[in-house]
Amino acid sequence: MTLRLYDTATRSVRDFVPREAGKVGVYLCGLTLQAPPHIGHLRSGVNYDILRRWLMVAGYQVTFIRNLTDIDDKILVKAMERGQAFWSIAYANEQILGAAYRALNVLPPTYEPRATGHIPEMHELIAKLIADGHAYPAVDGSGDVYFDVASWPAYGSLSNQSPDDMQSAGDAPDRGKRDPRDFALWKGAKPEEPQDAYWPSPWGRGRPGWHIECSAMCWRYLGAEFDIHGGGLDLTFPHHENEIAQSQAAGLPFARYWVHHGLLSIGGAKMGKSLGNTLDLAYVDSLGVRPVELRYYYAAAHYRSRIDYSEEALREAATAYRRVEGFVQRAVERVGAGQFGELPAGFVAAMDDDLNTSAALAVLHEVVRDGNTALTGGDDVTVRTTLAAVRTMLDILGVDPLDPVWTGGGRVDDLRGVVDSLIALALEQRAQARTRKDWTAADAVRDQLKQAGVVVEDTPQGPRWTIGEQD
Repeated sequence: MTLRLYDTATRSVRDFVPREAGKVGVYLCGLTLQAPPHIGHLRSGVNYDILRRWLMVAGYQVTFIRNLTDIDDKILVKAMERGQAFWSIAYANEQILGAAYRALNVLPPTYEPRATGHIPEMHELIAKLIADGHAYPAVDGSGDVYFDVASWPAYGSLSNQSPDDMQSAGDAPDRGKRDPRDFALWKGAKPEEPQDAYWPSPWGRGRPGWHIECSAMCWRYLGAEFDIHGGGLDLTFPHHENEIAQSQAAGLPFARYWVHHGLLSIGGAKMGKSLGNTLDLAYVDSLGVRPVELRYYYAAAHYRSRIDYSEEALREAATAYRRVEGFVQRAVERVGAGQFGELPAGFVAAMDDDLNTSAALAVLHEVVRDGNTALTGGDDVTVRTTLAAVRTMLDILGVDPLDPVWTGGGRVDDLRGVVDSLIALALEQRAQARTRKDWTAADAVRDQLKQAGVVVEDTPQGPRWTIGEQD
């Protein structure tokens, strides 16, 4: 099968055909760095990481760009509230975001450009738009420059709405605009805003509008035309609509496919700082849910579907992952880790069908059930091939339990050795109690281990233990 992706621009599932054979350029709208990321933000990183991994499995050389918006109205508001430099707020949140992505095994992007590093490209695009009659400097002396929405007849095509039904852009006072729907490309300096948040320009000292930033960075790193532009469904309008208009009006063909992921809500409302309903990785950790299990939780839903967060659903996902992890652990004990293997046809078909990870995980669990049957029956040949297939599927989804990201290193390995020795000692005491038929003492050892999060399973090969729930 050929990979098929839902394209927001055509509102259809299309065969994916790259602009250049064997190569794919992807641009993902990253975060605005006014605050640390919450688990709604992190869904984006995981979803597009899975897309990237699947493209790589197909043999494509992927150039993956994920930008950082480090100059923006929201960041400046935070800077004024705290009396802190805008760039220090952005940088601190950038570090937290990077750590969160690493914790979730999100591959680093090919490049991760910051908006403030691309002011010259923005100036070049804005100057071209003015010269071609698609933009104009405000006549009110503000130093603002606006895109002329009426000059671009295709405006509204991505979000499938008519410009006649649109409200004011709301990103600047309407007094300097020819039309309230026009949006800011450049924002002139304001005396009440931080005085270090501006750059010189042909239109006066100021800073970029939000939308022009992404057009400039797409152009700089992926060229005039590229394959996939991704982002959250909430960015379709106005952000992505404006990107298309200003880029194509400047003569750039821009993105061939528009891929949007569903949002993560809580109690039916979008998760967001302004609503005070955000949850972060530290909160998930406090529930006893590991980052690998959170990543599995994201993958369990189709990327275009909305996830309405609940602790119960998160724990169910964690339990499902632990079943798979338990099979991998038992199989490795029996036949060794081995190598990656062949992907089941059903898994491939599901992933090629608009990255249907939900259906792909159903195939994964079927194979795990077959593997558990082989383990019980002592069929090591089937165990070995099944383990190889399971690990290959898990690797594509970024949740292979044997990935060094999840197994840790250094001090963690040292502690694992200590834990192994202590548990082995407890199991030896339990075995001695069972030998002398002191079932009360034997059960007490098992129960104390369970309270510490260690589950003991008696097998024909002897007792084995795992961390977490036993299913």
